[in-house]
Formats: sequence, structure tokens, C-alpha cells
Amino acid sequence: MALNLNGCVEMIHGGGGRASAELIRELFAQAFDNEWLNQGNDQAQFTLPAGQVVMATDSHVIAPLFFPGGDIGSLSVHGTLNDVAMSGAKPCYLAASFILEEGFPLADLKRIVDSMAKASREAGVPIVTGDTKVVERGKGDGVFITTTGVGVVPEGLYLSGDQARPGDKILISGSIGDHGVTILSLREGLGFEADIGSDSQNLALLVAAMLEAVPSIRCLRDPTRGGLGNTLNELAQQSGVGMQLEEAAIPVREPVRAACEFLGLDPLYVANEGKLIAICPAEHAEQLLAVMRAHPLGQQAAIIGTVQEDAQQFVQMRTQFGGQRMVDWLNGEQLPRIC
Repeated sequence: MALNLNGCVEMIHGGGGRASAELIRELFAQAFDNEWLNQGNDQAQFTLPAGQVVMATDSHVIAPLFFPGGDIGSLSVHGTLNDVAMSGAKPCYLAASFILEEGFPLADLKRIVDSMAKASREAGVPIVTGDTKVVERGKGDGVFITTTGVGVVPEGLYLSGDQARPGDKILISGSIGDHGVTILSLREGLGFEADIGSDSQNLALLVAAMLEAVPSIRCLRDPTRGGLGNTLNELAQQSGVGMQLEEAAIPVREPVRAACEFLGLDPLYVANEGKLIAICPAEHAEQLLAVMRAHPLGQQAAIIGTVQEDAQQFVQMRTQFGGQRMVDWLNGEQLPRIC
């Protein structure tokens, strides 16, 4: 009996019987088709190249599920690939786990799964194993997805948040806040999404180009939840340093800036899903900036600040008006369920 894509997820799809097998075979296996998944086992067996193994896992609970620039499917692939890539690793394999709510339209599920398949194929990173569970109507919210990625870091390369040193330069790969403002605009029906879209994208190829040209990079981090402000505070704390930012240097698209002013948000704390922060020695910063700007994913890259000695580990910013302000940890949650 073929899967009826005009129907909805039912509890029997999570029962381990014929309906579960049909869902897996006719939806997930067809979309993710690869030699490891097709073995049909409860695990994937594969060979990794030489180097240090990196693993990252990420759960995705975003609302709404579909948005300009992506959906929960592509986001779940990009988010985990980026976490692996921030170590300098080449992502190799992905696993995916789905929690589905009874009554969720199968057509929407197929759209999400197809989006995941497209994102993983574009990245050259197959989804090799996974799991599906179904919860009762009203006890989920359509679909939640957890992805786990495995990659390999070449021997001799070590990137970490505790490696920033006074005098280092801080770079961002592009404009901030696009993803968070897009999601908030959709939720509230504000219409800003007509001018912007999520920046969700796979950063692994950009990272590879950066490291090939400037192997002295000390740290990479993608500023997702909590945005640029919280992420820099994390790095300052890990490395035991302070940071001085230049507000005029931080790229923010005008529609995002306008939306943040309207909503009373600070773009420094709005989530991103396709940008990275890089910290490198000052003497290599201009070279790194040129490499980033030459890549399609880093055309708006900028040097935005300097690491400095500071026992209090403060992140500060020189404003466009010449003043000085603290960029402290964000208290509370500006926007829940952003990724």
C-alpha cells in the first residue's frame, strides 16, 4: 500500500509496523538515498579519513517551519554542518531524528525532507542514519528535528574559543540579524520579510577557503542564538580577554536595522544562521578579509574589532557617535524558537 501524501501523520506511523516502514521507505529513504542508508540497519558503518574526529548535534524547534530563505529542513542540515565546520573540520556524515505530531500533513513533511535532502547533497554530506517518532496531537508542534554531524579536522589544526590573544583582529563574514528578523516578522505578520530572508547556509566551503589561505586563524564561531553580542562574550570568557568593537564596521542591512528600531531590538543580539566570526593575528587580518570577500558567502565580510587585555573580560563597542558602550550578555530571550 503506497503512502498517501494527501494524508497526515498518524500514530501508526510511529508504531514500528507496516505504516512506519512505508513512511521510512517511501519518504525518507527515497529523499536521502545513499549507500549507507540503503543498508537498512539501525546504524551506519563508514570509514573516516585520517585526523581528529569532530561531532556536533543540534535540535531544531523553529516556528514557523517555512520562511523566506529556508525551512526547518534545510536549517537542520546547515546548522549542524556549520557547528562541525567551526572546528576547521570537513563535515563527512549526518544523522537525523524526527519527532512528528499526529495530524501533521504528509505533504508538508515531504517538503521538509526534500529540502533536507537538497541541502545535504549540495554540501556533499549524506544523511546516513536516522530515527522517527510520533507523538499525540497537541503534544508536539508539527515537527522537531535533531541532526548530528561527524567530520574530521586535519592533523595539526586546532581552533578553539580559548585561543584569542590580545592584539588579534575580529572579523564577521557578513551582515547580522537577517534570520531573526525574518522569523519574527513572519510570526507577528509585520511584513518585513518582503525585504529580507534568512541567511541559512552551509559555511563549510568558506571555512575551507579561509584556512587554506590563513592557517593561523585562532577561532571560528557561528553567532546563532544570542547573536553577535552573546557569542563574543562567550569567546571573551573562554579566552580570558576583552574585546573592542567598532559599531560603524559591523554590517547590518538597512531593512534589518529598520525592523530592529521598530521592534526595539538590538541587532547585535539577533540570531544568524549563515554567518561566522573569525579571530586571527592582526598581521594576517587583511589577507583573511580579502579571502572572505572573494568567496560568495563572505562578500560583506568586515574587520569589526580587536581583542585586548582585560581581566574583567568586557566586550565594549565604540559607537558611530564616538561614545563607548558595553556589549554585555543578553538577559532573557529576545526571540524563542529561532532555530
